[in-house]
Amino acid sequence: MKKWCLMVVMLCLVPLTGAAEEISAHIQKQYQDLESFSSSFVQRLTNAATKEVEVRSGTITFAKPRRIRWETTEPEKELLLVGRDVVWDYFPDENVAYKYAVEQVLQSKTMLRFISGEANLQEDFVIENQGDDAGLIKLKLIPREPETNLVLAYIWVQPTTNMLGKVLVVDFFGNGNELELSNMVMNKALDPAIFTFTPPKGVDVEDASSS
Repeated sequence: MKKWCLMVVMLCLVPLTGAAEEISAHIQKQYQDLESFSSSFVQRLTNAATKEVEVRSGTITFAKPRRIRWETTEPEKELLLVGRDVVWDYFPDENVAYKYAVEQVLQSKTMLRFISGEANLQEDFVIENQGDDAGLIKLKLIPREPETNLVLAYIWVQPTTNMLGKVLVVDFFGNGNELELSNMVMNKALDPAIFTFTPPKGVDVEDASSS
């Protein structure tokens, strides 16, 4: 599977001060109340070995229950779509689409579980409030059961809007996945059709949904 974003997008209101447990409880409650959001993003993928940084940009749209449309527009197009039963990862320039069962993708503590609202901060992580960082509230998340693609994470919250502003996820090899969000719109009515996908004629489909 191509490297696509697995990231923390816990889009919610939080208090500016307080113990980590209190802050995480507010995050969890607000995320549970969130019905949908859309946002622009800039993503920076850092290779720990080479120090090379790949920059991506595009949009993210989420709607309950666990519907996600992650569309990268630069530097190359990619559509990652989590529907009711199937996950599609489509690369139009390569004329190929990968098909997965939803549980294959969401069964581990990946960033898509955060986006879908299925991750539990207090159960899954040891949380440390690191205070103000250049005007943002910074939380450190240490997985109670680390996995290869997630051994450490940080989130930053905008104090003026109480919304998530930036996320950094680190994998077992030290590679960094940093995400900055902007132009957020919450709880807007969305067309369910945007969370469906039919491969265009002639696209090569790699089906791993039954494996």
